[in-house]
Amino acid sequence: MPTREEITYFGAGPASLPTTVLQNASSAILNFQNTGLGLAEHSHRSALSNDILAATENSLRSLLSIPEDYAVLFMQGGGTTQFSAVAYNLLGYWVQTQLNKANGDIEVVREKLKKAKMDYVVTGGWSQKGSEEAKRLFGDGIVNVVTDSKKGFGEYCGIEEEKKWKRTAGEDNVFTYYCDNETVDGVEFPGFPKSLEGGVVAADMSSNILSRRVDVSKFHIIFAGAQKNIGTTGLTIVILKSAILQTQPTPATLRALYLPIPPIMMSYPILAKNNSLYNTLPIFDVWIAGEVMKELVAAGGLAKQEDVANRKAGKIYAAVARAPGIFKVVPLEGARSRMNICVRAQPAELEGVFLKGAEERGLLGLKGHRSVGGIRISNCMPCFTSLFSCILWLTWKPADNSITEAGVDKLVQYIDEFVQKNA
Repeated sequence: MPTREEITYFGAGPASLPTTVLQNASSAILNFQNTGLGLAEHSHRSALSNDILAATENSLRSLLSIPEDYAVLFMQGGGTTQFSAVAYNLLGYWVQTQLNKANGDIEVVREKLKKAKMDYVVTGGWSQKGSEEAKRLFGDGIVNVVTDSKKGFGEYCGIEEEKKWKRTAGEDNVFTYYCDNETVDGVEFPGFPKSLEGGVVAADMSSNILSRRVDVSKFHIIFAGAQKNIGTTGLTIVILKSAILQTQPTPATLRALYLPIPPIMMSYPILAKNNSLYNTLPIFDVWIAGEVMKELVAAGGLAKQEDVANRKAGKIYAAVARAPGIFKVVPLEGARSRMNICVRAQPAELEGVFLKGAEERGLLGLKGHRSVGGIRISNCMPCFTSLFSCILWLTWKPADNSITEAGVDKLVQYIDEFVQKNA
């Protein structure tokens, strides 16, 4: 039976957690802070739980330099729930904004709704699912797919030039939605799309949040499932402009406009008013996320995290590039993810051989997503070490996480050996 130290897990999520966090969690689940109760047993309404929420939010704000006029919500339901919640709340924000301009005239807004569009930048499976959910809730007519990589490239392997995007102009644009990193397809935006500057923008950052610095002020909403870069399955983090909470129509107004009313657990204002505690929030999962964030803050923040993520991804891409006759990177240059390196072996039969050999070496979770196959090398989890160690060693070293540089080096060595054997 292998030990934890002998395994490097490259799965895309749920991803492995840092060992130090799990060690602390093993005692916290039995007896948290000498209370005689495990953390999962404490009331979500307790002062202890409120302290955990506050500490976790403070760490997140520190890491991302979140502006004061932004709120943070802790939710459940994963990123999939946010496909609906984002559309409900941003449409509500748009409706109330238009009502304010029209001095409350419902008929004026009803006419404007006929031209209103939710813009979706579809670059992979997750943004495609987001657009389909918006169509399911509000109808095909209100959803505008500004670009579809699959139609442009034949598969989800790139991002069309922004000048070719068919965006909705002016106040007819309700919002623009994109997925910053497509976990399944290995496509990542190199930065914030310039053509979206100044607009109402929502982004799914589930698989690359906390892997690099982000200018939060450019977004109205950022959301992320915690299970890839932050913590355990069951927690979703939403960062949103406070104006969205303050500018929402009443249920009566939505009925008058023949629009659906969002379910109560997807209403951002209700959740914010209740400090994310409208129902029973999994405080243990919030605490896990907070422990990871606290260590990232102590290790130097996202500037160093970004450097390490880039370096590890660079090593993997370089190894694959040394074997063009054996491996082919699926995404095009300029859109290749640092978090999910998607490759295909040539011939395809070699993929099974490669995966089997990897498992024998303790390199797990390398099989591609079931919808596309192939090989997917995920580089999701954070790297950190203690501040004490930073001072002791007089330098910052990534350590004690699921995908260390040593783990990446082990994979690179296996790739090189595999190529030599099968070339």
